[in-house]
Amino acid sequence: MTALPLVFDAPKRGLPPRHLADLTADQRKEAVAALGEKSFRAAQLSHHYFSRLTVDPTEMTDIPAESREKLVSDLMPPLWTELRSVEADAGTTRKTLLRAHDGTLVESVLMRYPDRATLCISSQAGCGMACPFCATGQGGLTRNLSTAEIVDQVRRGAAAMRDGELPGGPGRLSNIVFMGMGEPLANYKRVIEAVHRICDPAPSGLGISQRSVTVSTVGLVPAIKKMTEENLQVRLAVSLHTPDDELRDTLVPVNTKWNVAEVLEAARGYADRTGRRVSIEYALIRDINDQPWRADLLGKLLRRHLGQLVHVNVIPLNPTPGSKWDASPKPVEREFVRRVNEQGVACTVRDTRGQEIAAACGQLAAEG
Repeated sequence: MTALPLVFDAPKRGLPPRHLADLTADQRKEAVAALGEKSFRAAQLSHHYFSRLTVDPTEMTDIPAESREKLVSDLMPPLWTELRSVEADAGTTRKTLLRAHDGTLVESVLMRYPDRATLCISSQAGCGMACPFCATGQGGLTRNLSTAEIVDQVRRGAAAMRDGELPGGPGRLSNIVFMGMGEPLANYKRVIEAVHRICDPAPSGLGISQRSVTVSTVGLVPAIKKMTEENLQVRLAVSLHTPDDELRDTLVPVNTKWNVAEVLEAARGYADRTGRRVSIEYALIRDINDQPWRADLLGKLLRRHLGQLVHVNVIPLNPTPGSKWDASPKPVEREFVRRVNEQGVACTVRDTRGQEIAAACGQLAAEG
């Protein structure tokens, strides 16, 4: 298996201390024993974190007070401070700005729909992929997030749903999308570990179905191939944005390393192994990638490489400060979707949430 290129490794500075959510169930037992505690305390801690969604030691009354303070201090160090939340869509979309122990800022977005609740989480602070139409990419990469920093975004979102913090009363967090800040597969090891913590049954993890988790990528081919061998059931989403290499070299600079055909072949390998349809993300940009011939080419390429194991999400471009680009007009958007569908490839327009609070795709910038 080809090694992931070092150019995508974020600096290791700033990672938080070890946390319960960084550890497997066996590692938690070892960590608890190293503190001089009985190994069953690991299961108690895990129950509080993953099932009760709490990090407050005063709520852990099944653990003796003297042990509780030591265990929580060592294995549940504070990961995030919430700086602010802003809401849109009558309160059903909430963007939260979080600050890590070292001052690193990230954003996550919780969206409630009639039939589900989806949390869009970040895997890096910033992003190193440099896609010019994305606010996150234009800000550059600060660092990778730890496994626990990723997982704790989900714990916080699950607690918000349970506590009825969004309109509609108490509910359950059902879907997770790795589509916040960062390129998930550039933080490969921690993202895969986070998927297990998110999906493993309680009290080992949060118990969210793998089939309700989506991991996105701009097309890091070696990492897609590596993920294919993980025997996961998460959905793979590929941010393609154009079917031709000439334009994609500009819109998605990593294309100069792995071109469209290589990305789609890697995606096909994942689809074949898992039996799951691949999502193709396509930000539609006025006069840039919205031409009828590109819709035709997109449909033909996807049919050739992925057959029926694909669905295209057309995303109206979300405005970002200083951007020279804009969303395509609605008639152009409708014609683009029609042409892709005409090639026998499922294609729909994604519901855009949170645009007015800069919470939509490509808008996360985590400004303090």
